[in-house]
Amino acid sequence: MHPVDQLAPEHAVSDEGSEDRFPTWARVLFVVGLLYLFLVGIKALETGIKAFGSEFTDGLFETVANPIAGVFVGTLATVLVQSSSVTTSTIVGLVGAGSLSLEIAVPMIMGANIGTTVTNTLASLGFLRRTKEFRLAFAGATMHDFFNVCNVAVMLPLELATGFLTKISEWMAEVMTDIGMSGFAGGDTPIKTAVKAPVKLLEGILENLGANSDITGIAMLAFGMALIFFALAYVTKNMRLVMAGRIERSINSVLMKGGGVSAILIGTVMTVLVQSSSITTSVLVPMIAAGVVTLRSAFPITLGANIGTTITALLASLATESPAGLIIGLHHFLFNAIGVAVWYSIPTLRNIPLALAQRLAVVAEVRKSIVIVYVVGLFIVVPIIGILVLQ
Repeated sequence: MHPVDQLAPEHAVSDEGSEDRFPTWARVLFVVGLLYLFLVGIKALETGIKAFGSEFTDGLFETVANPIAGVFVGTLATVLVQSSSVTTSTIVGLVGAGSLSLEIAVPMIMGANIGTTVTNTLASLGFLRRTKEFRLAFAGATMHDFFNVCNVAVMLPLELATGFLTKISEWMAEVMTDIGMSGFAGGDTPIKTAVKAPVKLLEGILENLGANSDITGIAMLAFGMALIFFALAYVTKNMRLVMAGRIERSINSVLMKGGGVSAILIGTVMTVLVQSSSITTSVLVPMIAAGVVTLRSAFPITLGANIGTTITALLASLATESPAGLIIGLHHFLFNAIGVAVWYSIPTLRNIPLALAQRLAVVAEVRKSIVIVYVVGLFIVVPIIGILVLQ
């Protein structure tokens, strides 16, 4: 039996260890319902922010006027909620409500890309007591870290100097509006009508109870965030069960054909399906540790996961009233897709994240304390210090 086959059970297994008894079609329908709740959550979040008024929202983000601080906020927020999907969809809702400017939302989105890599890095710590496997696993996890950090370090200054990503995003949003895709650009559609209904119902109930604007805002924010967390958590869980085993088999099949661009595509598709780049990249860690997949072969799959994760922000824009929600969603996609195209197409650049990850893994293999310093420092200490210094 091939090593990958050992990682790919024929039947999905639940978190409790019992065989999954729900048919695939039922889980897919459940996921569709969860995506509807996700959009309702985005709409409730937007409504809640608007209920507080412009003075509150201006004061809420005035301390994040520095774009570098925005990167740190996006990183820390994603680490805390353990999901870039939650962070980016929340940002889309705030931008759509007009409470967060594109200038600050852009670096926050970039920071979310860095924060999401903490999950697969933590997954590599499971091999801490097995020296050789740990070195491979840690390198496989941190190459994702280094790619996103390097990509932000290059793309953020370019964006601040030229605004090229924002300009392209605005142009794409305008084109989508012109060709009738108004659902993504602030227009009314049956989807938006369906999404608004429960939010308006809750607003009516609160109004009948005599709630003022502040209470309404708090209730809407709490309701919206709860729905976003719930929907994304269970979308990921159910799609993981639907896709159990298929991810590993697909990765193995692509790598046998040579990887490259096809590996980027499989990473993208798998991440779109499971709605989590963390699942795609974390699946690679034990495969790399076992020697089933080489670091260089796994790298394009990781890059594909970076592209696939942008689908959440684009979906979130369906629930926003303002075209700005679509613009930031497109910005997220372009930032990741262009970054992947540039870094992967130029061999010298492609080798940088791999080389940095391998060197760090060699040091961490000898001095395990470096691992704690690296994880806590990159994902918690540096963002907190950055926010405090730059606010």
